[in-house]
Amino acid sequence: MEAPLAERIRPQNLSEYISQQHLVGPQGSLTHQIAKGIIPSLILWGPPGTGKTTLAQIMAEESKRPFYVLSAINSGVKDVREVIEKAKQSGGLFTAKNPILFIDEIHRFSKSQQDSLLAAVEKGWVTLIGATTENPSFEVIPALLSRCQVYILNAFSPEDLETLLHRSMEKDEVLKKKNIQLKETEALLKLSGGDGRKLLNIFELVINASEGDAIEITNDRVTQLVQKNTVLYDKTGEQHYDIVSAFIKSMRGSDPNGAVYWLARMIEGGEDLKFIARRMLILASEDIGNANPTALIMANNTFQAVSTIGYPESRIILSQCAVYLATSPKSNATYMAIGKAQQAVKQTGDLPVPLHLRNAPTKLMKELGYGDEYKYAHDYANNFAEQEFLPDEVKNTKFYDPGQNSRENSTREFLKNRWKDKYGY
Repeated sequence: MEAPLAERIRPQNLSEYISQQHLVGPQGSLTHQIAKGIIPSLILWGPPGTGKTTLAQIMAEESKRPFYVLSAINSGVKDVREVIEKAKQSGGLFTAKNPILFIDEIHRFSKSQQDSLLAAVEKGWVTLIGATTENPSFEVIPALLSRCQVYILNAFSPEDLETLLHRSMEKDEVLKKKNIQLKETEALLKLSGGDGRKLLNIFELVINASEGDAIEITNDRVTQLVQKNTVLYDKTGEQHYDIVSAFIKSMRGSDPNGAVYWLARMIEGGEDLKFIARRMLILASEDIGNANPTALIMANNTFQAVSTIGYPESRIILSQCAVYLATSPKSNATYMAIGKAQQAVKQTGDLPVPLHLRNAPTKLMKELGYGDEYKYAHDYANNFAEQEFLPDEVKNTKFYDPGQNSRENSTREFLKNRWKDKYGY
C-alpha cells in the first residue's frame, strides 16, 4: 500500500525542513545544538502538522543517535521501561550515541507513565524529545518538565504552505508523473488551517479524485471535493485556538451570549472539558481579579466539579461559570502589577532585602542589625505603621494600580488613607 503524500515527502535533513526558522533557521535556537550534536531533553509544543515528529527524526539523524519512538496513545509503563532498557544497551551517558527517545502526544501520558521516564532522563540513559499540542505547563508533570527545555512550533504560514505544495510536486515520484497546474490555492490553504499534513492530505485527495494526468487545481474544485469542511470545530487544528480565543474574548468583553455560543461550539466539537475549565480559571484571575475575587473561587470550583462529574452534566456547570465570569466586573490590575514587578526585577537584579525586614533567628544576625527598626503593624493604630517595604533602589515604586470598579475603588481609598501621597493613590 502506497504511503500518504505527507510521509513520502517527509524531510530527511534540515535543508529540506520548511518553516520554524526561529528554531532551525540560520540563527535558530536549535540550529547550533543540532550541528554540534549536543541535544538536550526537550518538549516540542505546537499545533498538529507543524513538523514536530520530523524535527525529532532529523535531530536523531544529524546527531547520529539511535532513535526510539513511542506513542502515548497506545504505550503503557511496561512499553516505556522496555524501550528504556533497549536504549541503555545501545548507548551510554554523555556518549555520541546517547539514544533519543521520542514520545508523540506526551500530554496523553498519565502521571505514572511520565514518572517512569524520570530516572532515564536524569541519568542520561536517553535524551527525551516529547511532542505535544497542549500546554506542557499543565500536561507534563513538574519533575519531568524541569528536566526538559520547551520549544514552541508555530502553525505554517501561507508562504510555508505554498512552498510545501510546490515541494510535493517537485519531489514526489507519483506527482511528478502528472501535469498538475495550481491555478488557485486559497481553498487549500484555508482548509489546512496551518497544518502541513492536512494540506497534503487534502491536496492528494483532490489529485486522486481527478481523472487523467492533466489536473487543474482551483478553489471550486477543492471545495467541491472536500465535502466535510471543519467548520464546526477541529480540536486539533487552528480552530482549536481561534474558538477558545473567541470564548475568552467574549467573557472578557462581558458578553454572556457570545461566551455560551463559543462554549457550545467547543463542547459539540468534543473539546477536553478540563481544558475549557482551565481557561476560565486563568481568565478569572487575569481579567477579573480583585474586581470580584469570588470569580476565582467560582472558576476553581468549576474545574474541580468538571474533573469529578464529567460529561454531559458538566456542560451545565461550565455554562454557569462562563455566564458568571462574563457578567462580572473586570480588572487586570493584579495581572499588570506582577508584570511591572517582574520587569523591575529583570532591570535591577537581586537587590538586597532592607535590614529592618530581615529575619534575625541568631544572635549574630541581631548584632548585625537584622530586624532593627521593623514596625510590627499590630502594635499600631488601625494595624498599620508606615515604613519602607522595597529596596532603596526601587522605593516608592507603584506596581499595583487598582482598577476602576466599585471593589477596587474601595481598595484605592484604603491605600490612600494608609499611604497618603507616597504611591499616588
